[in-house]
Amino acid sequence: MALEKASIEYTVKGRNEAVEVLFNPTEYRLAKANVFSEVAVPGLQSPPLQFVRGNPRTLSMQLFFDTYETGDDVRNHTSMVTGLLDIEKELHAPPVCRFVWGRLAFKGVLERADVRFTLFYPDGIPARATMDVSFKEALSAAEQGRLNSSADFTRRYVVKQGDTLSGIAGREYGNPAMWRVIAEKNRIDDPLAIMPGQFLTLPAV
Repeated sequence: MALEKASIEYTVKGRNEAVEVLFNPTEYRLAKANVFSEVAVPGLQSPPLQFVRGNPRTLSMQLFFDTYETGDDVRNHTSMVTGLLDIEKELHAPPVCRFVWGRLAFKGVLERADVRFTLFYPDGIPARATMDVSFKEALSAAEQGRLNSSADFTRRYVVKQGDTLSGIAGREYGNPAMWRVIAEKNRIDDPLAIMPGQFLTLPAV
């Protein structure tokens, strides 16, 4: 079976381009984190946590470049990767790219590239380099909606001082009249009978 080479695909000025890495990485790391806020509820030993939002995934790895046997300047290859940090005039931003290797197809922007040159020709031109790169996921709202179209968006909400069902519905759903949906889901007969620190289930609508 032929060795499948990893590549970084991107589009510039309407053209599809690709940077093929010289050597496949030996490992890569995928990281994901969420943001939570602490809800101040008097009398509790620790504050309940309220989910705020998710952070983009990040893909990081180390790439290896070596041109000693061919006599080339290794910067001819490293610059093709670091060039993805440059701002495109038409986009006013660096290009969105895809790191593709086997079944991995990660869409994002190159967030960081740290290059170390470790071997040189007698004239000082570098022949070997390692590069630590990090990509940050860049998905549009429509793409995220398609990925989550079959997901259950039901989540938990911690009631804060001064909260009302209509106020929560207005913030969470953009429609205060949706308080009935919250009340039915949580079997609340009296919409005024909610207390700080109480957990509510917010259903998907």
